[in-house]
Amino acid sequence: MLKNPTRAVRSCKGLDSLLRLNAKLARRQWGINASQKSALKALTTEFRLSVSLGDLKLLEGNWYVTNSGLLRLARRIGCAGIVVQPVPEFCDPAQGRWVFRANVHKIRKSKPFVGYGDADPTNVSSVVRGAEMRMAETRAVNRALRKAYGIGLCSIEELGAINGSSLASRSYETSVRVPPHNGSGNGQPRLKDKLCLLIRQHNLDSNLVKSYAAEFCGTETLRGASRELVETFITKLEQEAREDRERLVCKLNSFSRPAEVVS
Repeated sequence: MLKNPTRAVRSCKGLDSLLRLNAKLARRQWGINASQKSALKALTTEFRLSVSLGDLKLLEGNWYVTNSGLLRLARRIGCAGIVVQPVPEFCDPAQGRWVFRANVHKIRKSKPFVGYGDADPTNVSSVVRGAEMRMAETRAVNRALRKAYGIGLCSIEELGAINGSSLASRSYETSVRVPPHNGSGNGQPRLKDKLCLLIRQHNLDSNLVKSYAAEFCGTETLRGASRELVETFITKLEQEAREDRERLVCKLNSFSRPAEVVS
Protein backbone atom coordinates (compact mmCIF):
# COMPACT_ATOMS: atom_id res chain seq x y z
CA MET A 1 0.00 0.00 0.00
CA LEU A 2 1.31 3.46 -0.90
CA LYS A 3 2.45 5.53 2.06
CA ASN A 4 1.34 8.77 0.41
CA PRO A 5 -1.37 8.08 -2.22
CA THR A 6 -2.11 11.79 -2.66
CA ARG A 7 1.49 12.50 -3.62
CA ALA A 8 1.49 9.50 -5.98
CA VAL A 9 -1.64 10.75 -7.76
CA ARG A 10 -0.14 14.24 -8.04
CA SER A 11 3.04 12.74 -9.50
CA CYS A 12 1.05 10.78 -12.09
CA LYS A 13 -0.86 13.90 -13.08
CA GLY A 14 2.42 15.78 -13.46
CA LEU A 15 3.81 13.04 -15.68
CA ASP A 16 0.69 13.00 -17.86
CA SER A 17 0.98 16.76 -18.31
CA LEU A 18 4.67 16.49 -19.23
CA LEU A 19 3.96 13.69 -21.71
CA ARG A 20 1.33 15.79 -23.48
CA LEU A 21 3.49 18.92 -23.53
CA ASN A 22 6.54 17.05 -24.82
CA ALA A 23 4.56 15.41 -27.60
CA LYS A 24 2.94 18.72 -28.57
CA LEU A 25 6.20 20.66 -28.71
CA ALA A 26 8.04 17.84 -30.50
CA ARG A 27 5.36 17.70 -33.21
CA ARG A 28 5.52 21.47 -33.61
CA GLN A 29 9.32 21.71 -33.77
CA TRP A 30 10.29 18.51 -35.58
CA GLY A 31 7.18 16.78 -36.92
CA ILE A 32 8.00 13.50 -35.18
CA ASN A 33 6.82 10.12 -36.48
CA ALA A 34 5.29 7.26 -34.48
CA SER A 35 8.66 5.67 -33.64
CA GLN A 36 10.15 8.94 -32.43
CA LYS A 37 7.02 9.68 -30.40
CA SER A 38 7.26 6.27 -28.73
CA ALA A 39 10.91 6.87 -27.84
CA LEU A 40 10.04 10.32 -26.50
CA LYS A 41 7.32 8.83 -24.31
CA ALA A 42 9.76 6.29 -22.85
CA LEU A 43 12.37 8.98 -22.14
CA THR A 44 9.78 11.23 -20.55
CA THR A 45 8.39 8.47 -18.38
CA GLU A 46 11.73 7.14 -17.15
CA PHE A 47 13.77 10.33 -16.81
CA ARG A 48 11.18 13.18 -16.76
CA LEU A 49 13.11 14.98 -19.52
CA SER A 50 11.46 18.13 -20.88
CA VAL A 51 11.41 19.34 -24.48
CA SER A 52 10.40 22.87 -23.46
CA LEU A 53 13.38 23.14 -21.11
CA GLY A 54 15.77 21.94 -23.79
CA ASP A 55 16.55 18.57 -22.16
CA LEU A 56 16.14 16.74 -25.47
CA LYS A 57 16.94 17.49 -29.10
CA LEU A 58 15.96 15.61 -32.26
CA LEU A 59 18.68 15.64 -34.91
CA GLU A 60 18.67 13.61 -38.12
CA GLY A 61 15.81 11.53 -36.71
CA ASN A 62 17.57 10.62 -33.46
CA TRP A 63 17.03 11.84 -29.91
CA TYR A 64 19.92 13.39 -27.98
CA VAL A 65 20.05 14.52 -24.38
CA THR A 66 21.61 17.89 -23.49
CA ASN A 67 24.01 18.95 -20.76
CA SER A 68 21.34 21.09 -19.13
CA GLY A 69 18.92 18.16 -19.19
CA LEU A 70 21.47 15.88 -17.52
CA LEU A 71 22.24 18.47 -14.84
CA ARG A 72 18.55 19.01 -14.09
CA LEU A 73 18.06 15.24 -13.86
CA ALA A 74 20.98 14.96 -11.42
CA ARG A 75 19.63 17.75 -9.24
CA ARG A 76 16.11 16.31 -9.32
CA ILE A 77 17.28 12.84 -8.28
CA GLY A 78 19.60 14.22 -5.62
CA CYS A 79 23.11 13.81 -6.99
CA ALA A 80 25.59 14.22 -4.12
CA GLY A 81 28.28 15.94 -6.18
CA ILE A 82 30.28 16.26 -9.38
CA VAL A 83 34.05 16.69 -9.30
CA VAL A 84 35.77 17.65 -12.55
CA GLN A 85 39.52 17.89 -13.10
CA PRO A 86 41.80 18.16 -16.15
CA VAL A 87 44.09 15.26 -17.04
CA PRO A 88 47.40 17.17 -17.48
CA GLU A 89 49.33 14.43 -19.27
CA PHE A 90 46.82 14.51 -22.14
CA CYS A 91 46.36 18.29 -22.33
CA ASP A 92 48.18 20.65 -24.67
CA PRO A 93 46.90 24.22 -24.15
CA ALA A 94 49.06 25.57 -26.98
CA GLN A 95 47.27 23.25 -29.43
CA GLY A 96 43.85 23.76 -27.83
CA ARG A 97 43.74 20.12 -26.75
CA TRP A 98 42.05 19.29 -23.44
CA VAL A 99 41.00 16.16 -21.59
CA PHE A 100 38.91 16.19 -18.40
CA ARG A 101 37.83 13.52 -15.96
CA ALA A 102 34.49 13.83 -14.15
CA ASN A 103 33.46 11.88 -11.05
CA VAL A 104 29.74 11.72 -10.28
CA HIS A 105 28.72 10.67 -6.77
CA LYS A 106 25.09 9.59 -6.62
CA ILE A 107 25.27 9.52 -2.82
CA ARG A 108 27.90 10.90 -0.45
CA LYS A 109 31.00 8.75 0.06
CA SER A 110 29.87 6.41 -2.70
CA LYS A 111 32.12 5.01 -5.41
CA PRO A 112 32.01 7.53 -8.27
CA PHE A 113 30.89 7.01 -11.83
CA VAL A 114 33.74 8.20 -14.03
CA GLY A 115 33.57 9.85 -17.43
CA TYR A 116 36.27 11.35 -19.66
CA GLY A 117 35.80 14.09 -22.21
CA ASP A 118 38.24 15.41 -24.79
CA ALA A 119 38.14 18.35 -27.17
CA ASP A 120 40.49 19.96 -29.66
CA PRO A 121 40.08 22.06 -32.82
CA THR A 122 39.56 18.90 -34.92
CA ASN A 123 36.55 17.57 -33.04
CA VAL A 124 34.52 20.64 -32.11
CA SER A 125 32.21 22.75 -34.21
CA SER A 126 33.58 25.96 -35.69
CA VAL A 127 30.83 27.73 -33.75
CA VAL A 128 32.55 26.92 -30.45
CA ARG A 129 36.14 27.08 -31.70
CA GLY A 130 38.33 28.54 -28.95
CA ALA A 131 36.20 27.03 -26.17
CA GLU A 132 37.77 23.56 -26.30
CA MET A 133 38.55 23.50 -22.58
CA ARG A 134 34.93 24.13 -21.62
CA MET A 135 33.69 21.65 -24.21
CA ALA A 136 36.00 18.92 -22.87
CA GLU A 137 34.75 19.57 -19.34
CA THR A 138 31.12 19.42 -20.48
CA ARG A 139 31.67 16.17 -22.35
CA ALA A 140 33.30 14.58 -19.31
CA VAL A 141 30.39 15.59 -17.06
CA ASN A 142 27.85 14.36 -19.60
CA ARG A 143 29.48 10.94 -19.92
CA ALA A 144 29.76 10.51 -16.17
CA LEU A 145 26.14 11.51 -15.61
CA ARG A 146 24.91 9.21 -18.38
CA LYS A 147 26.76 6.32 -16.74
CA ALA A 148 25.47 7.18 -13.28
CA TYR A 149 21.82 7.31 -14.29
CA GLY A 150 21.79 4.70 -17.04
CA ILE A 151 21.04 7.00 -19.96
CA GLY A 152 21.93 5.31 -23.23
CA LEU A 153 21.33 8.42 -25.32
CA CYS A 154 24.40 10.25 -26.58
CA SER A 155 24.51 13.86 -25.45
CA ILE A 156 24.43 16.53 -28.11
CA GLU A 157 27.65 18.08 -26.79
CA GLU A 158 29.51 14.83 -27.49
CA LEU A 159 28.60 14.70 -31.17
CA GLY A 160 31.67 16.54 -32.37
CA ALA A 161 33.86 13.88 -30.78
CA ILE A 162 32.80 11.33 -33.40
CA ASN A 163 35.83 11.48 -35.66
CA GLY A 164 35.22 11.58 -39.38
CA SER A 165 31.47 11.83 -39.02
CA SER A 166 30.14 14.56 -41.27
CA LEU A 167 26.67 13.72 -40.01
CA ALA A 168 27.66 14.47 -36.43
CA SER A 169 29.34 17.69 -37.51
CA ARG A 170 26.27 18.86 -39.43
CA SER A 171 23.99 17.91 -36.55
CA TYR A 172 26.08 19.82 -34.02
CA GLU A 173 26.22 22.87 -36.27
CA THR A 174 22.44 22.74 -36.57
CA SER A 175 22.00 22.52 -32.83
CA VAL A 176 24.01 25.65 -32.08
CA ARG A 177 23.32 27.76 -35.17
CA VAL A 178 21.89 31.15 -34.28
CA PRO A 179 18.21 31.09 -35.31
CA PRO A 180 16.49 34.12 -36.85
CA HIS A 181 14.95 35.23 -33.56
CA ASN A 182 14.74 38.87 -34.49
CA GLY A 183 13.64 38.60 -38.08
CA SER A 184 10.23 40.05 -38.80
CA GLY A 185 10.01 39.44 -42.52
CA ASN A 186 7.47 36.67 -41.95
CA GLY A 187 5.17 38.98 -40.04
CA GLN A 188 6.20 37.69 -36.60
CA PRO A 189 7.20 40.23 -33.94
CA ARG A 190 10.82 40.52 -32.93
CA LEU A 191 11.34 38.34 -29.86
CA LYS A 192 14.11 40.64 -28.64
CA ASP A 193 11.69 43.56 -28.60
CA LYS A 194 9.04 41.53 -26.77
CA LEU A 195 11.55 40.48 -24.12
CA CYS A 196 12.91 44.01 -23.69
CA LEU A 197 9.39 45.38 -23.29
CA LEU A 198 8.60 42.74 -20.68
CA ILE A 199 11.76 43.60 -18.76
CA ARG A 200 10.88 47.30 -18.75
CA GLN A 201 7.26 46.73 -17.79
CA HIS A 202 8.16 44.74 -14.70
CA ASN A 203 11.45 46.53 -13.92
CA LEU A 204 13.60 43.39 -14.13
CA ASP A 205 17.38 43.07 -14.34
CA SER A 206 18.15 42.37 -18.00
CA ASN A 207 21.40 40.47 -17.30
CA LEU A 208 19.71 38.17 -14.79
CA VAL A 209 16.84 37.58 -17.21
CA LYS A 210 19.36 36.59 -19.90
CA SER A 211 20.98 34.11 -17.49
CA TYR A 212 17.58 32.70 -16.57
CA ALA A 213 16.68 32.40 -20.26
CA ALA A 214 19.91 30.60 -21.11
CA GLU A 215 19.34 28.03 -18.36
CA PHE A 216 15.71 27.61 -19.37
CA CYS A 217 16.64 27.05 -23.01
CA GLY A 218 19.62 24.86 -22.18
CA THR A 219 22.11 26.99 -24.13
CA GLU A 220 25.13 29.09 -23.19
CA THR A 221 23.47 32.19 -24.63
CA LEU A 222 19.94 33.09 -25.61
CA ARG A 223 20.95 33.36 -29.26
CA GLY A 224 21.75 29.66 -29.26
CA ALA A 225 18.13 28.65 -28.60
CA SER A 226 15.39 27.97 -31.12
CA ARG A 227 12.65 30.54 -31.68
CA GLU A 228 10.09 28.14 -30.19
CA LEU A 229 12.05 27.83 -26.97
CA VAL A 230 12.52 31.60 -26.69
CA GLU A 231 8.79 32.12 -27.23
CA THR A 232 8.03 29.55 -24.52
CA PHE A 233 10.43 31.30 -22.15
CA ILE A 234 8.91 34.74 -22.76
CA THR A 235 5.43 33.36 -22.10
CA LYS A 236 6.66 31.74 -18.87
CA LEU A 237 8.46 34.90 -17.74
CA GLU A 238 5.40 37.05 -18.36
CA GLN A 239 3.19 34.64 -16.42
CA GLU A 240 5.61 34.55 -13.48
CA ALA A 241 5.91 38.34 -13.46
CA ARG A 242 2.14 38.82 -13.42
CA GLU A 243 1.42 36.16 -10.81
CA ASP A 244 4.17 36.96 -8.30
CA ARG A 245 6.83 39.49 -9.28
CA GLU A 246 8.65 39.31 -5.93
CA ARG A 247 9.04 35.57 -6.24
CA LEU A 248 10.36 36.01 -9.78
CA VAL A 249 12.88 38.62 -8.61
CA CYS A 250 14.14 36.19 -5.96
CA LYS A 251 14.57 33.53 -8.62
CA LEU A 252 16.47 35.95 -10.87
CA ASN A 253 18.73 36.99 -8.00
CA SER A 254 19.83 33.38 -7.59
CA PHE A 255 21.63 33.70 -10.93
CA SER A 256 23.89 36.41 -9.52
CA ARG A 257 25.22 34.19 -6.76
CA PRO A 258 28.42 32.19 -7.30
CA ALA A 259 27.80 28.48 -7.65
CA GLU A 260 28.75 26.32 -4.67
CA VAL A 261 31.60 23.88 -5.20
CA VAL A 262 30.76 20.37 -4.09
CA SER A 263 33.76 18.34 -3.01
